Amino acid sequence: MRGELEALSRRFGNREPGLLGAKHSYAVLCPLVERPDGLHLLYEVRAANLRQGGEVCFPGGRMEPGETPEACALRETEEELSICREEVRLLGTPDFICNQRGFLLRPVLGVVSPAGFAQMRPSPAEVAEAFTVPLAFFRETPPEVWTYRLTPQVPEEFPYEAVGVSRNYPWAGGEVEVPVWYWQGRAVWGMTARITKSLLTSR
Repeated sequence: MRGELEALSRRFGNREPGLLGAKHSYAVLCPLVERPDGLHLLYEVRAANLRQGGEVCFPGGRMEPGETPEACALRETEEELSICREEVRLLGTPDFICNQRGFLLRPVLGVVSPAGFAQMRPSPAEVAEAFTVPLAFFRETPPEVWTYRLTPQVPEEFPYEAVGVSRNYPWAGGEVEVPVWYWQGRAVWGMTARITKSLLTSR
């Protein structure tokens, strides 16, 4: 028994908790850029050939084994926009999103230097275009907010009797908030908009 306890202690003693059952973790950089009219956020439009092509997003992607959110966000930004990681000053890690499909999305906030912004060259294979939006726009313009319901679909053959509950058991559902901002013919929405909103409201 003592050996089992020691093995469990080694396994969990210095372990950083993750999301139970998570299939993957992703990280994105929320890049701030200093422009003449103040701070802007830098966004991408996904290339048409990609999954969810044409959508607005932050640079980012799936975290590799052992990779931190910061390292992943900087790597993906360099691959997608050719902005060297040395030209990004990291400010911190805002709240993350736990997606109902079973993955974590980890935002990383950073400031891109003027030299880094000048060297930006979007990769045609991944990015259709890049653009910036003033932070002031988001502060001064409330988003449209939509919601959709998450409704449990329980198999008819679920073993209600064996686990000791009735067939009218109150399974938990939920709702997902979907903010939408419109900027010069583009829509900032979904998880990207949720992260953007959190940057303005987090304390």
